[in-house]
Amino acid sequence: MTLLSWRDRPVPPVPPEDLVLRTARLELRPLTLEDEDLAIALFTNPEVVKYVCDAYNPVEIRNHLPVEVRRAAGGRIGIWTATLLDTGAKIGTCILLPLPIETDDTDWSLMIGDRYPDAEIEVGYMLLPAYWGQGFATEICTRLLQFAFEHTALDEIKAVTDLGNLASQRVLQKCGLSAEGTRRAYAEDCAGFGITRQTWRSSPGHS
Repeated sequence: MTLLSWRDRPVPPVPPEDLVLRTARLELRPLTLEDEDLAIALFTNPEVVKYVCDAYNPVEIRNHLPVEVRRAAGGRIGIWTATLLDTGAKIGTCILLPLPIETDDTDWSLMIGDRYPDAEIEVGYMLLPAYWGQGFATEICTRLLQFAFEHTALDEIKAVTDLGNLASQRVLQKCGLSAEGTRRAYAEDCAGFGITRQTWRSSPGHS
């Protein structure tokens, strides 16, 4: 008899309300088709996507959004929209998604509703420029790591940045991820980072 890997076993869905994550200043909720305005604001802005990809046009973004709202592992893996608690303003998106290695985009075919993707899972974020430099990226990354290690079966979370994106590298290290050197991701050489469940649990405030 062949034993199934934990990645191959179906997992129960997370109640929708448990996928709404809060921080001191933010609410993170699953991305929906109604977030088209935010997706266009982010991905048509060359400043925002400088280290990520080429800017897209609104039609391309609109056509791809139905794929990007997919969630896997019972809702645990996917994209969240970050909004300000006090005003409800949308300020960016954040992710727990399968990390592509030799392709330049997420393999959305791995996003199967009740299964964990058969890939490393990365944490990431994108913010509108008006909200840069205010600690929101650190707040978001910290909260997603907490969710990942408290509510998923994952033992490790990865992150990558462009080799020149020093600001994001500082954020990741501030959130407890360790630099792992240059690695392949998104079909290019990137700066790699990672944190294990054990390391996260042993960090201040989690022991």
